[in-house]
Amino acid sequence: MPRDYLTDFELMLLLAVLRVGDEAYGVPIARAIEAVGERRVMLAAVYAGLDRLERNGFVATTTGTPTPERGGRAKKYFRVTPDGLRAARQAQRAFTRLWTGIPELRGERP
Repeated sequence: MPRDYLTDFELMLLLAVLRVGDEAYGVPIARAIEAVGERRVMLAAVYAGLDRLERNGFVATTTGTPTPERGGRAKKYFRVTPDGLRAARQAQRAFTRLWTGIPELRGERP
């Protein structure tokens, strides 16, 4: 059954897929999370999360052409679906509302 909320890691995956764009497959997605999100990730966790996102309708996949460099295997490319974009926007709004007005996050004392 699809759900309409994201875990923090799923949100990072969606944002990384959007950031990487047309060449979004496992390795560049992981690199984007590590570089921009400053979070170390295992490639297996990236693929497990992307599989969950696909099952829930938040990403869709296409398969590239098999290449000799990959032992004849094809890359699986990911793109964010309209439902995925909607979920990311919903998370953005929720987090923005939660962060707003908290003095400690502005470096102030309560």
